[in-house]
Amino acid sequence: MKIIVDTCIWSLALRRNNPIAGAETDVLNELIVDGRVQMIGAIRQEILSGIKSEAQYRQLRNTLRAFPDLKQAPDDFELAARFFYTCRSNGIQGSNTDFLICATAVRHKMTVLTNDNDFFLFKKHIDVTIFPTQSMQH
Repeated sequence: MKIIVDTCIWSLALRRNNPIAGAETDVLNELIVDGRVQMIGAIRQEILSGIKSEAQYRQLRNTLRAFPDLKQAPDDFELAARFFYTCRSNGIQGSNTDFLICATAVRHKMTVLTNDNDFFLFKKHIDVTIFPTQSMQH
């Protein structure tokens, strides 16, 4: 099964000068080796948006090109909007990208690897599956 890796996990592993070791990055490394990582364009954009130098941007862009984007359909975006509405009507805020990640995972029967607490709040109202790691206690 493919796993959608959220931006926060990529950030731990790739965007910092000193990658942070931990359960999340260990899982990411295992998923990469197993060929189970699934990229979507919105995550690629988020990862690359915070880069400060052209050289770092090019290096990271080239690294991420090893992970082709899942082709998304209008249904992914429509379900993301529905999830946004569902959560907001239950007092839970989230970003459009986070709901797109959830919708894409649900529609394509995938799991999300994240340490973003918002996803655990979303899970109370939408049927998204979150990949477990030993250090996450939610």
